[in-house]
Amino acid sequence: MIRVGAVDMGTNSTRLLVADVDGADLAEVERLLRITRLGDRVDADGRLSDAGMERVHTVLEGYAARARELGAERVLATATSAVRDADNGSEFLAGVRHRHGFETRLLSGREEAELTYRGVTSRLAAGPGTLVCDIGGGSTELVLGGPAGV
Repeated sequence: MIRVGAVDMGTNSTRLLVADVDGADLAEVERLLRITRLGDRVDADGRLSDAGMERVHTVLEGYAARARELGAERVLATATSAVRDADNGSEFLAGVRHRHGFETRLLSGREEAELTYRGVTSRLAAGPGTLVCDIGGGSTELVLGGPAGV
């Protein structure tokens, strides 16, 4: 078993999940969510704002401390639509790695959709033609899948 942390830096919210992972089994330890509006004005300006990035960094400071308190051995921080669309998205992710020590990953739209589907159906029986819709702050994903996945 390993205790890990996962951070989702979305367009409107920043989430933390700390969980114990044992093979395919996952046991949630703690789940947190803060509204950070990282993507505020990214469509208009093409950049992440200094204020939006600082809101996320402030939340990540607390998340990093909490993950350490809970004994997470590693933390992966993923970014989605706002960071994909921003000219300064890669610089923001470099700052997340440097300031908080998180491994980072920018998800493509397809990866975001697949992970959403897997998350939703991880505890539900997904029958043939299961449709999952994720309406996010910067993108919307529709995923059609079945028992074998996406």
